[in-house]
Amino acid sequence: MRLFIPFLPRPSIVPVIRLGGTIGIGARSLNDEALAPLIEKAFRMKPAAVALQVNSPGGSAVQSSLIAARIRRLADEKKVPVHAFVEDVAASGGYWLACAADDIWVDESSIVGSIGVIFASFGFPELMARQGVERRVVAAGKHKSLADPFLPQKAEDVERLKALQAPIHQAFIDHVKRSRGQRLNPTADLFNADIWVGRQSVDLGLTDGVAHAVPKLKALYGDKVKLVPLGRRRSLFQRLGLSLVAETLGAAEDRALWARYGL
Repeated sequence: MRLFIPFLPRPSIVPVIRLGGTIGIGARSLNDEALAPLIEKAFRMKPAAVALQVNSPGGSAVQSSLIAARIRRLADEKKVPVHAFVEDVAASGGYWLACAADDIWVDESSIVGSIGVIFASFGFPELMARQGVERRVVAAGKHKSLADPFLPQKAEDVERLKALQAPIHQAFIDHVKRSRGQRLNPTADLFNADIWVGRQSVDLGLTDGVAHAVPKLKALYGDKVKLVPLGRRRSLFQRLGLSLVAETLGAAEDRALWARYGL
């Protein structure tokens, strides 16, 4: 039988939210709808702090923004510090998530950055012509077939896509500047979608130091701190392997994002 002694202090609680994987709307991906219950639960636990374990090559800018905004809003409302710990990579949207924290800690070999926006596709018009395949498109609105991979690339489409990317890129830059503030190296070109490794990112002010979650959190909140891991549960279909086609396609898309960072 456990004896409750009210005058003994309870150990500090730090929920650890795992943000691992690509960011998007699929069942495999990190998104605000799936993560909202975990994030809300973490801040309801009356924690000393909330920790984020980030391992993501990025994905959807909107989902990155929604997740980060939810974390930051609750942190400010509850006056709870948030610490991010980067594993293999926090790039693009992954770094967007890390910047929801008050400080960011990396491994010596973590990859950080890629503060940019990308649109990528393939073009098949010459292959189709050789095979005698004719592309037929009927659309209302001249931009409805924007960047159609079965038609030759048009200069006006490229300019239109760049115009769409610019405000998204600026929103990302603004988020990083709000989060990192004066810690950013003012002379470095940080927003050209480049990436850096471990201590390089610290020197540039993108992160705060080299540290791993357990020892760092113990150093901050005491050896008796209680770390509570929080992660998404797989659906019944995923556990039983009943979504094979979706899983296979999702895995291919995930692999393409991870491959950009050699992982």
